Amino acid sequence: MTIACLLIANRGEIAIRIARAAAELGIRTVGVCSEDDGSSLHTRRVDLLHRLLGTGAAAYLDIPGMIAAARETGCDAVHPGYGFLSENPAFARACAGAGLTFVGPDAATLDRLGDKTEARALAQRLGVPVAAGTTVRTTLAQAETFLAEHGSAMIKAVAGGGGRGMRVVASAAALPAAFARCQAEALAAFGSDALYLEALIRNARHIEVQIIGDGTGAVAHLGERECSLQRRHQKIFEIAPSPTLSAALRVRICATVVSAPSSSWSAAMSPCSSRPIRACRSNTP
Repeated sequence: MTIACLLIANRGEIAIRIARAAAELGIRTVGVCSEDDGSSLHTRRVDLLHRLLGTGAAAYLDIPGMIAAARETGCDAVHPGYGFLSENPAFARACAGAGLTFVGPDAATLDRLGDKTEARALAQRLGVPVAAGTTVRTTLAQAETFLAEHGSAMIKAVAGGGGRGMRVVASAAALPAAFARCQAEALAAFGSDALYLEALIRNARHIEVQIIGDGTGAVAHLGERECSLQRRHQKIFEIAPSPTLSAALRVRICATVVSAPSSSWSAAMSPCSSRPIRACRSNTP
C-alpha cells in the first residue's frame, strides 16, 4: 500500500511528529486546525492546512468534518495521532467507508481495545493480570458501592487516555463531585462521558510494554518503558528500558503480555496494530 497524501487528524506536538515522519517518507501532509488554533505551530509544519469549523476539542472530534477535510484535499489516508478520535471505532469505520486508509487498528480492534472496560475483559480472558475494577460503564451508584468495598479508587474515562477524565477518590463524600468532573472532562476530550473505576494502587511504578500484531496471528513486544514520573496523571517523560526493573521482572512482564495464544491476540490486533499494555499502572504521580 502506498500513501501519497496524509491527513493528520490532530494538533500540537503529535501532529508535528507525524508531519516530520511523513516528510521523511516523501508523503504529502494536510493539517487541520480549529478556528482558535490557527497560530499553532503544527499549522506551519504541514504541506497544506485545512481549517475546521468550530473551536476547541469539539472541532477535532467532528467525524464528518474530518472526512470532508480529507476528501476536499485529496488525501488517501488519515493518521489520528493520539487522543481525540484515535481510539474511536466510528471514525475508523467512517474512513473505511470513504475509501480512506486509517493509519492504526481497524474498527473491530478499536471496539475491543478503545473501550477500557472491554480491554480489561479481554486481558482477563487471556490471563493477563489486571487491577480490581468495575466491569461495565459505571453509574454513580455503582461507583459508591465499589468505593465502599475498596476504600479508595481511581475514576477513569472508558474512552480515555492521557490522564484526562481521571480522579483519585478516597471518601464517599468526595465521590459525587469527582465523578461529575471526570464525566465533563471525558465528554470534552473524547466525546463520551462513560467512566469506570479501578482500585487505587499507591506507590506503584507505571511500566508499559508496547505490543504489535500484523493480523496473521504473529504478535511481538517492543520492550518496556518507564512512565512513572507524572504530573496530574500525565507522563512528563518516558525512559526505555526502565531503570527500575530487575532482569527477571523485565522478562516476566514482557512474557506475560504475549503469553496468550497468538490466535486470541490476532482477533484483537489488526494489521499495523500497535498497543501499549500497562504492566503496572501507576495511580499516583
